[in-house]
Amino acid sequence: MPIRWRDIDPLGHVNQSVYHELLEEGRGALFAPLIEIADGFFFVLARVELDYRHEIRHSDGEVEIATVVERLGRTSVVVTHAIRLADGTLAAERRSVLVAWDGAARRARELAAAERDLLGS
Repeated sequence: MPIRWRDIDPLGHVNQSVYHELLEEGRGALFAPLIEIADGFFFVLARVELDYRHEIRHSDGEVEIATVVERLGRTSVVVTHAIRLADGTLAAERRSVLVAWDGAARRARELAAAERDLLGS
C-alpha cells in the first residue's frame, strides 16, 4: 500500500488512525473470496488490539500488509495483521476479532461451511 501525503500528521509520520485503514485493506483482501461466494461477508468488528512498533514516514513510500486467520470459532474469526516497511521492519501488529453478522436478526450467526472452508485454508 502506498503512503499518501494525507496520511502524515504534524509529527512527520503516519497518523495512528491510518494504521487501522491500512489494516482494513488487508482484511478486505483476505475476505474478498467470501464476498464472491456469499454476496457479501457481513461481520462486526468486536475487538481490536494494535501495537505500534516503528514509525512510518512518507519517505518509506509504501508498506506491506500481511493478514492471516489465527483461529476460527463458532461465530467468530480471529485475524492477525502485520504492517512492514520495504526493508522488513515491523511497523505495527494487530489482532482483530470479527463476528459473523445476521443483518436481518441483528445478532451474531454461525459461520457457514463455505466460509469455514475458505477461511481455514
